[in-house]
Amino acid sequence: MTTPSYLNWLVDTGERQATACGREIEIWELNPQDDAEILSNWARHFRNHYIADADLPFMAGGTGLGHPDYLRTVLFPDAKVAPGPSLRSGDFGEIVVADFIEYFLGYWCPRELRYQDRWNRNDSTKGCDVIGFKFSNEDNPGPADELFIFESKSGMSASGANRLQDAIDDSVKDRLREGMSLNAIKRRFFDRGEMDDARKVERFQNEADRPFRRINGAAAILDEAVFAKIDMAATNGAVHFNQENLRLLVIRGPSLMKLVHTLYERAADEA
Repeated sequence: MTTPSYLNWLVDTGERQATACGREIEIWELNPQDDAEILSNWARHFRNHYIADADLPFMAGGTGLGHPDYLRTVLFPDAKVAPGPSLRSGDFGEIVVADFIEYFLGYWCPRELRYQDRWNRNDSTKGCDVIGFKFSNEDNPGPADELFIFESKSGMSASGANRLQDAIDDSVKDRLREGMSLNAIKRRFFDRGEMDDARKVERFQNEADRPFRRINGAAAILDEAVFAKIDMAATNGAVHFNQENLRLLVIRGPSLMKLVHTLYERAADEA
């Protein structure tokens, strides 16, 4: 499995902040460079969350649209009409967090189906944002296996909201969404005949009979200007049902919304 080259631009700042409840917030920085090859690879990786390149000719065929226009008008959230831009930033944040837990933390994170099965390009997919799985031994499930559920919120324009707090508050709902989200992922694999992957998900559907470790996460992907105005120390996760296993993450970077639109445009133009 090849690590996306753009992840070299995502670095741990080493900065840690404490929340009002004594939890630690990790601060990471995303600092893209003007490197056409890496940006193209990133755009392809981004596009493939919505459609596999091998499927694009057939799916665009018959629509009268070239690949770029098909992606812009049928699959990708709208660049200007609400809620398209906010959905773009939200999808971007989820994909970055999914890459973080897959390539940095070593979880299996099947997420493309979340976007490829979307019926309405301007409507977000329901359920848990990012789900990762880790197996101590895939042939013999054990209590050391891990289910990692991350809630992601993006903040790329000034609003005054603490998006990390929003992520924590929404993460509380994952206690109810977990079962439905696992069922949805399993169903998608089943429908595609990918039974081995469906059974990997099934392993986590009955904690009473097959114990595992549950980790929850809350992430905020923030433009630097937004990050600078948030009082992270006021963030509070005390009401979270899994606060002892709650990982808090902030990814900040410059001009992130401009980057988001650039990636979508490149992903369409280079298809």
